[in-house]
Amino acid sequence: MRITRVLGAALLTLGIAAGPAAADSSPSPSASADGDAPTSAGTSFRTATEFEQGQQATASGSTGDYLYWSFPADAGQRPTVEATVKLPETHAAQTWQVDVYDGLRRRQACQYGAQSRTAAAGATSVELACVLRTVRAWSEPWANDPLPGTYYVRLTAVGLTTADLGQPVDATVEVNSKDIGGAAAVDGSLAKPLVPGIAMKSEASSEDDSSTSAVLSSIEPEDGWAGGWWSDRWVWTAVGGVLAALAGVGGYSLTRGAGRPSRVPPGA
Repeated sequence: MRITRVLGAALLTLGIAAGPAAADSSPSPSASADGDAPTSAGTSFRTATEFEQGQQATASGSTGDYLYWSFPADAGQRPTVEATVKLPETHAAQTWQVDVYDGLRRRQACQYGAQSRTAAAGATSVELACVLRTVRAWSEPWANDPLPGTYYVRLTAVGLTTADLGQPVDATVEVNSKDIGGAAAVDGSLAKPLVPGIAMKSEASSEDDSSTSAVLSSIEPEDGWAGGWWSDRWVWTAVGGVLAALAGVGGYSLTRGAGRPSRVPPGA
């Protein structure tokens, strides 16, 4: 999906302006500069803690809290979100749930996985999983397809008893993706991924003049965002064309016979 970036970005769909799509303009904590996984979680979309795919984000919280993280997902990827919650020693039955939202805060359905699970009284932990649909490079404005950009993970307990509210818990979240490749390629792409704005900074062009510009979320896939019309589907199309041509030449060679019959009469 990232072999080349030729032809630049295609026209933006979904009615979004040509600039980077900002789902939020509030500050958002990010992973540490040295690449270590974060050890805390946000309490809302605006404060969701950023982490990369493959990292194992951890956080301590209390039952009844909403824990938020965010991660990048690119076109052609099928992310799998896994969460583990270590429960207090004594508690009643609890139901935990993990939800995933895209950069526009649209809840994305899980293809399969235990998105919600009830832990019996006295259970030490509960494990959740959500396998998302494959991220598309482009979609119709009315569709709810997952698109490239930031994704939010929300972890919380539902249906708690009053006695269980506020008890300490430890949570672990990890995201890994399977690269689907050209099988999920579409004829189109977003001009920019859907990422939230995280801050406003002032850039002084001179001593007396300064301008303010938005700073977008710095988190992105390790090899950058995919873009342009290229996908490995073109490789398989070219290979299929070559094989078809060879098959045609081979079939002709087998069926053409020994050539035109001789015009010399027999026995002449």
